[in-house]
Amino acid sequence: MSASPVSFIRFEPIYQTRVWGGRLLAERFGRDLPDPNLPFGESWEISARKEADSPVVGGSLDGFRLSELWSDPGLRSAIFGEDAPEGERFPLLFKILDARDTLSIQVHPPASVAAALGGEPKTEVWYIADALPGAMLYVGVKEGVDEARFREALANGEAESCVHAVAVSRGQHLIIPSGRLHAIGAGLLVYEIQQNSDTTYRVYDWNRPGIDGKPRELHIEESLRCIDFSDVGPRMDEPAGELLAACEFFRLERHFLAAGVRLEAVVRGRFAVLTVVAGEVTDGASVFSEGDFFLVPPGGGSGLHARGEAELLLTTWP
Repeated sequence: MSASPVSFIRFEPIYQTRVWGGRLLAERFGRDLPDPNLPFGESWEISARKEADSPVVGGSLDGFRLSELWSDPGLRSAIFGEDAPEGERFPLLFKILDARDTLSIQVHPPASVAAALGGEPKTEVWYIADALPGAMLYVGVKEGVDEARFREALANGEAESCVHAVAVSRGQHLIIPSGRLHAIGAGLLVYEIQQNSDTTYRVYDWNRPGIDGKPRELHIEESLRCIDFSDVGPRMDEPAGELLAACEFFRLERHFLAAGVRLEAVVRGRFAVLTVVAGEVTDGASVFSEGDFFLVPPGGGSGLHARGEAELLLTTWP
């Protein structure tokens, strides 16, 4: 198949309960969450995990799973482009995180140790879609903190004293390479683009119980093998024009569209996943608004344009 059968692809979100989550996905975005009482911390917007394989909603591919699109040779070329990386599965994962409480202090394993630990490496980028006053990110370690000092703090139940904290506001972003100690603070709404991995080692969970009332599992020894103790006091990343982040796994851009500007002006014929940060994009029949993620195949997006001013994130291959 030489051309995509569709102009864009919308997927059905897959929701995940988390002890630190809330109800913002329903209250802000009007999402119909699976349970009216539980805290939902994550919406997996585009995912090709075995346990969470995103189904297509609408159009000629309705009902197909993301992994099926990727594994079909003709569809794969047409939908993901000639520049798509090799591999048995779609390599990225897109999420919305509703952090009403602070996440555990955690780390993802670097490629150098992931296999030995039975996990998968994960580099990710956070875009701060909204932040309550005083909201913080916890990233890297403070000056003078080494493994011995961190172990001592863990034993005393005060690991937070070793972690570097950064005040954040809407519109900022930060890349989290594998090995960086991190936690998202309370009061943040985050759009996350990451490698297709679900390996997280929790090293500290603020001495709190999980949803079931029991302490969540910690992975202290695994974490200590992964943490980069040379990552001291990192700052938030700065944009370089439209470019927010570029690594070997993805490229993330931010675009501001004036009313009536067509999406093709920023997609420029590339495979892309678009995230609507503000405003609306429409083709007259379908509308994408704040918090919506959708896929545009190479050469796709025909007819889509900004209805009023719009702010978009665009993720594509590096």
